[in-house]
Amino acid sequence: MKCYIPLLLILLSINVKAQDKAAWMKQAKFGVMTHYLPDWLSQTENINVNITKWNELIDSFNVNTLADEVKSVGAGYMIFTIGQNSGFYDAPNATYDRLVGNNPSKCSKRDLIADLGAALHNRGLKLIVYLPSGAPNGDQVAKNALEWQNGPHPNKEFQSKWEQIIREWSVRWGDKVDGWWFDGCYWPNIMYRTESAPNFKSFADAARAGNPNSIVAFNMGVFYRLTSGTPYEDYIAGEINKDDMVSINHPYDGKIDGVQIHALSNLGEKWGMGNPRFTVEQIVGYTKKINDAGGAMTWDAPIQSNGEIYPAFITQLIAIGKSVHQ
Repeated sequence: MKCYIPLLLILLSINVKAQDKAAWMKQAKFGVMTHYLPDWLSQTENINVNITKWNELIDSFNVNTLADEVKSVGAGYMIFTIGQNSGFYDAPNATYDRLVGNNPSKCSKRDLIADLGAALHNRGLKLIVYLPSGAPNGDQVAKNALEWQNGPHPNKEFQSKWEQIIREWSVRWGDKVDGWWFDGCYWPNIMYRTESAPNFKSFADAARAGNPNSIVAFNMGVFYRLTSGTPYEDYIAGEINKDDMVSINHPYDGKIDGVQIHALSNLGEKWGMGNPRFTVEQIVGYTKKINDAGGAMTWDAPIQSNGEIYPAFITQLIAIGKSVHQ
């Protein structure tokens, strides 16, 4: 028995540590998300983005100004997009370029994520990065090269390639990135709940390759009853857009079924754009509801091409910060 007791204690401690990876979100109470995406900037600022223009925008992005804004409103962390459907990404990735065959690359030359992570960490804040779970749907060349089929398909060939891409970014960034929020995991039974890799486990392992303490969430869609979809995530993705409909059943110590409570909603009329759609009293109340259950609330705020959040949303975020820290 003496031989097994130390091993048992080690295993138990590892399990506890894994369950508590996202406990810092409970203390942070709320965070800020922005969608910095070239196709969205074309809608909000009428910018025609090509590879040259994308690199110009990334090169001129002032991470210190944005980090100061996030700090000033009282948020504890930020969720920032690596890229989405356009096929443009704001950090280099040699694996992506090799697999897709882009020359010149649609990945920026500057590593904006690494720079932003450093700026946020210097201010005592954390960084979570956003990435879809599928190929960029607006880039047919990438979709073909990565062997992506949109819809309820196993996509094993794609997922194997996507995990290689994620792994390179994770190793590149190391502890400059504190977590991942994966969008579009809409067919979890078909794509990820399998015994053999690629599956939820290998997906999470790729994201944690550079930082074993990175927290991971898989967004399976909009659900107003907050719930976790897999034991391989550390916090609930929590996408919502009708905040008054949210329900939190059986919270325990800030968790539901062992996973950190978290919700994500948009301050603007649409994700990443539009005018404020809520009053200050509403957003403070919605945030308080999540906080009272031991959870963290993330608010998406529209961002300008220069990397600054629009002033109308800074005002709302300041009000949230004052309410959660009073």
